[in-house]
Amino acid sequence: MPAGSVRGAAAAVAFLTRVPVGRLTALGPDDVARGAVLFPVVGAGIGALVGGVAVGLDSRLTLLLAAALAVAVEALVTGAIHLDALADTADGLGASTRERALEVMREPAIGSFGATALALDLLVKTAALAALLDGPDPVLAATAAVALGRAAPLALSWALPYARAAAGTGASLADGARATSLAAGLLLGVGIAVAALGLRGLWLAAGAAVAVLVVGLVAGRRFGGVTGDVLGAAVELGTTFALVAAAATR
Repeated sequence: MPAGSVRGAAAAVAFLTRVPVGRLTALGPDDVARGAVLFPVVGAGIGALVGGVAVGLDSRLTLLLAAALAVAVEALVTGAIHLDALADTADGLGASTRERALEVMREPAIGSFGATALALDLLVKTAALAALLDGPDPVLAATAAVALGRAAPLALSWALPYARAAAGTGASLADGARATSLAAGLLLGVGIAVAALGLRGLWLAAGAAVAVLVVGLVAGRRFGGVTGDVLGAAVELGTTFALVAAAATR
């Protein structure tokens, strides 16, 4: 493989997980932009792990407990970066001005908006995964849902500008990634869902699209564009909405 492709793949893994591939070589924003097309592939791997853990524990534990531990594994593999982003974005919504909202999103403390968003997201995600364990193909459904969730920030990066004056983690996608790469990544995410579940995968894609639409409308109006936190929130909510769609169509 060309060196640029290898670096792009490594950057996609490093950007979305806590797997220490970045220690092997210095990765930069250009590598993240180049690897954006592979975000759904990384998501599919995470989803397969989450689904596999849930199914593996299903025979020994209750459905809810097996699902909760599988969700905990996802948080461990990703370093809970998208959960943190969701909390920061929710806290930003409580600020009085756009400038204050961007400041709040950088503060390490979690406020009431963020805590509520985290609790509801984890509750719905765990319940949806538990419902999948009571239906066919839970591993494939989890694989498709998480792949679509990792495609969600590509859509927002394509549609909205970067909101901060200074470069941050989200700028590598919003300002650096080519439209063709973002579009290819979106198509790949939908393709993975359809390959895994057939036409049912389109319902999962619709669920993720609803999350992207909601996050995009709120971020565009409240923050003036996307930030790294907004993109992370889209990952988290896109995954959860896709899981809900999967549970509803099982």
